Amino acid sequence: MPRKLIILSIVLLAAYVGLCAALYLAQRSLIYFPQRSSKTNHPTLTLAADGAQVRVTVQQRDGVNAVIYFGGNAEDVTASLPGLSAAFPDHTLYLMNYRGYGGSTGSPSEAALVADAQLLFDEAFRSHKNITVVGRSLGSGVAVQLASQRPVSRLILVTPYNSIQELAQQQFPYFPVRWILRDKFESWKYAERIATPTLLVMAEHDEVIPAASTHALYGHFAKGIATLTIVPRAKHNDISNYPAYNQLLRTPP
Repeated sequence: MPRKLIILSIVLLAAYVGLCAALYLAQRSLIYFPQRSSKTNHPTLTLAADGAQVRVTVQQRDGVNAVIYFGGNAEDVTASLPGLSAAFPDHTLYLMNYRGYGGSTGSPSEAALVADAQLLFDEAFRSHKNITVVGRSLGSGVAVQLASQRPVSRLILVTPYNSIQELAQQQFPYFPVRWILRDKFESWKYAERIATPTLLVMAEHDEVIPAASTHALYGHFAKGIATLTIVPRAKHNDISNYPAYNQLLRTPP
């Protein structure tokens, strides 16, 4: 092999390795987009979680019913409170602000978010024995893991994915995402363990989560456990603006 070709190969390999390293270091900034809370004076619950202070927006109501909500990767969950309040009028609402979001301290990661979700469920379960868990987009990966490990009464997954690893591989097809990615959110692994009535809600024109990804996740649930529904005309970020979406949340399994 000519010397110039060897040198070029080495340069290209070094550049590729450098890009892989840069992707590895920046990966969480490509997954999580922390938002400040739109309301600073709303009632909150603060969880002490492994050195972090996790802020949970709460709307208290009497009774045993509760909803725990996990939002998208760029969502201010407190802004979702009015819609959830209307959909679940007789439920206490717990909306978790991920680490780094909405006044919570610390940095988000898959392990941290799932651990915080378990802590929140255990806290809520002391007062509420009938807990519906709702996970939207990124939050669907948190919700499905929680439902596989705790006695959730009902699970609702909004614009869910089969795994973030698969989505990332589609976005970066020439990189070894399998080896680089730390937060894989492989929801399919947990779906098959769930015995709770589950609703998967798709947006007809979702431009973020491919329909094939949601259908793949649906296929991993045991027969008779999950239902898949599409909200007509909806896109990924505006699905909650459609009356059909709110009706789905209200409808019991």
